[in-house]
Amino acid sequence: MPAPLTVLYFAWLRERVGVAEETVSPPNSVATVADLIEYLANLDQRHAAAFRDRKSVRCAVNQEFADASAILRPGDEVGFFPPVTGG
Repeated sequence: MPAPLTVLYFAWLRERVGVAEETVSPPNSVATVADLIEYLANLDQRHAAAFRDRKSVRCAVNQEFADASAILRPGDEVGFFPPVTGG
């Protein structure tokens, strides 16, 4: 992936990773959100803790809800957050 990605973390994900935002330059093998999650989870213990229960993590790509199969493009903004409840 030639250009870096901006990754945003919200709520308890931010607390576990220790930052609200970071710029990452994953290898070319990272093509989807699922690939990015796998890449991030293997960076260090903080990221591993944030993505331990991957079923409870939601994401958005360029501020639109996305699922794990969403294709990433250089320069995308990817946000990770817990499930949103309404009421």
